[in-house]
Amino acid sequence: MNLRHTMKGRTVLTAVAITTGLVLTVAGCGGGGDDDQPDKTASSAPAENNDKGNDQGKESEAAEPDQVLAESQQDDISLAITSAVRDQGGFVTVSGRVTNNGSKLFAAADWRGDENELSKNASSVAGASLVDQAGKKKYLILRDTEGRCLCTRFVGGIRAGESADWYAQFPAPPEGTTKVSFQVGSMPPASFELSEGE
Repeated sequence: MNLRHTMKGRTVLTAVAITTGLVLTVAGCGGGGDDDQPDKTASSAPAENNDKGNDQGKESEAAEPDQVLAESQQDDISLAITSAVRDQGGFVTVSGRVTNNGSKLFAAADWRGDENELSKNASSVAGASLVDQAGKKKYLILRDTEGRCLCTRFVGGIRAGESADWYAQFPAPPEGTTKVSFQVGSMPPASFELSEGE
């Protein structure tokens, strides 16, 4: 009899705990409050969230120009470098944004490089290099075993008035080297400092 009452008590306690949990979950998700005008609450809540989102967007847009490490421009094409991180794997990842300010499609034809191995890398930054002026060394972009660069390909090119994010990976210069310059195609070199990865 005692065992039967104990099992019955546990079943009742389990049912109460589950019910309480469900009630609290539903109450937490409801969020209606005491407002008698749900339409106004529903329409104002997204507006508040949108305002906050816009403020955050404005802050990140305002902060974005500060993050540009270097910039290079030739004719209507602008190349910005926003990150250059030395990773523990012995390589450097450089990334940024390319903007086509012209009126024609930009295919990055001369950015793939002149090497035969790079011929499969059309519309990319495969021909890019990092130059260590102090150490007098040039670092070419990393490639896989089939000759494809570890970099962005601009499939279809970059249309007039549009921008595209890009990245490229290079062997890391020695630890003491902090300042390098990025060169691609006939764009002027852009100098910047490397940052250490986490």
